[in-house]
Amino acid sequence: MTEIKRIKGGTDNCYVVTDGKSAILIDTASKPHIDKVIEECDKYEMKLIVLTHVHFDHAENAAELSKRYNIPVAIHKKDEELFESFDKQPLKSYGLVGCVVLGLSLKVLRNTKVERPENLIYVADGDDLSSYGINAKIIELPGHTFGSIGVDVEEKHFFVGDELDNWITPGVGHLYTDFDAIKKSADKIKSLGNRTIYYGHGKPTP
Repeated sequence: MTEIKRIKGGTDNCYVVTDGKSAILIDTASKPHIDKVIEECDKYEMKLIVLTHVHFDHAENAAELSKRYNIPVAIHKKDEELFESFDKQPLKSYGLVGCVVLGLSLKVLRNTKVERPENLIYVADGDDLSSYGINAKIIELPGHTFGSIGVDVEEKHFFVGDELDNWITPGVGHLYTDFDAIKKSADKIKSLGNRTIYYGHGKPTP
């Protein structure tokens, strides 16, 4: 039976998905919270890190954790340029919540370079993760970034990164590179049917 372990790093979430022995890590939190992530990951035989996108609050610990557990880091190819600079895909926002979050985030986003993991692999829509011990597949969700992805576990648990958020109430992610794309990705998530949604920011919801 698959278990989901939510790790809170400030306002951010990352998740260990495990069968009780093997596990994958979805996102990695930011540097101040790496000890909490390691504490949870050390309980399992880690097989893979999946980054829903390459922003510091999701990816900053990826290189170090990849070395520690000798495991690959999976991203979508379109997000690779974000290891060079956040400004490769600048963000916009909508609504009061989005304006506040973007205002608080911009300085850190621009001044934090995410280390590129040595063991990087690329995933795309429909890729199966069962070889890493978890019944899951990748779903492309462009909009927040060009290469944003989700992870669909057992067609029950869906990890959306920042394509949706739950800062106050669940909804389309408040920060985006392409607003039409993020709306289409939200519709794509909805079309999957009943899932528990696991956000990069906020508590999971049915």
